[in-house]
Amino acid sequence: MSHQTIGIVGGGIVGLAVGRELTRRLPDARVVVLEKEDRLGVHQTGRNSGVVHAGIYYKPGSLKAELCLRGRSMLREYCVERGLPYDECGKLVIAVGSSELGRFDALEATARENRVPGLRRVEGAAIAEIEPHATGLVALHSPNTAITDYVAVARAYGEDIERADGRVLLSTRVTGIRRGTGGIDVETTGGTHRVDRLVVCAGLQADRVSQLGDGQDGPRIVPFRGEYMRVSAAKRDLVRGMIYPVPDPRYPFLGVHFTRRVSGELEVGPNAVLVFQREGYRGAAAAVQDLRSLATWPGFWRMARTHWRTGITEMRGALSVTAYMRSASRYVPEIGAADVRRAGSGVRAQAVDKDGSLVDDFRVGHEDGITTVRNAPSPAATSSLAIAEHVADRMGLG
Repeated sequence: MSHQTIGIVGGGIVGLAVGRELTRRLPDARVVVLEKEDRLGVHQTGRNSGVVHAGIYYKPGSLKAELCLRGRSMLREYCVERGLPYDECGKLVIAVGSSELGRFDALEATARENRVPGLRRVEGAAIAEIEPHATGLVALHSPNTAITDYVAVARAYGEDIERADGRVLLSTRVTGIRRGTGGIDVETTGGTHRVDRLVVCAGLQADRVSQLGDGQDGPRIVPFRGEYMRVSAAKRDLVRGMIYPVPDPRYPFLGVHFTRRVSGELEVGPNAVLVFQREGYRGAAAAVQDLRSLATWPGFWRMARTHWRTGITEMRGALSVTAYMRSASRYVPEIGAADVRRAGSGVRAQAVDKDGSLVDDFRVGHEDGITTVRNAPSPAATSSLAIAEHVADRMGLG
């Protein structure tokens, strides 16, 4: 048992965190990470907003709520130990209109139930004491919400794996998974690897790679592109930390917000635009395989029928900087369309069930030696070390 080989599919922050945790629990095991790109953290890990969440939004009792709270404190300790960037610049969630107050109160109740550290309610004029250029009726201040560099964190996890005699294989795409006598054969573009156990943390390809292992179709990944704007150097110091809107509880997206980067830059975003290419970071191109996946999934059409109006609004913002900034400028009126330019983008792997519902919580399955992480959107990066513990527990490695 102790000399087993464990394969991890995916060199994003979750797969690497899991690999690191397994080397700690099973020091005699051989851990092999298989990553299709030529470097680590290329997709969701390297293209998110870099925020370390404090647990404000997540349904009390959910895996997201539990693992975000634990994961944040673990990540903070890890960054301090490894000398990685970690800046507790804090965050305000602001209600600017009276129509938002009901949602705001509900959000505050959720945050308090989730034991968000240091949380306080800030009324009217007191908002300016925290963010002098922000406006609003009332806000939640989370002083422990932080920013980091998740690619640097992911690379550090990878170094930990290799230091424990594990292997991280780049440019190694998984093409098949077969259960054989005495193990699992993982077929890749670099040859076949025989492992005793397998963990799939494939992010944007999570449904496809998981299905290779367990044969289950669903939930399927529906890709939403999030686009960012960069605020000009002349205006970037108008925001000290982060400023968020009150989110719409119907969606797992948090709305366009102002976020500081560890580089010192200030960005606005992301929006959430449905795209037809899972790794499509620019333009409107479609990938045939990704388009077919959407078109043949009943859940996609049910979701589209329910949420098409929101989709049109998001598309307008994607096409026009003025439309994009219209909502953001409600929070910081001094930053408008003339003060930003288009920056990077990312694609969120949002799992959608057959009934059309957006999968809200982390979803981890385990069957006959194969563990699948089928839904791990935000706050997965924040929660990565705690998700790794949870996955190892599900594998019976407590």
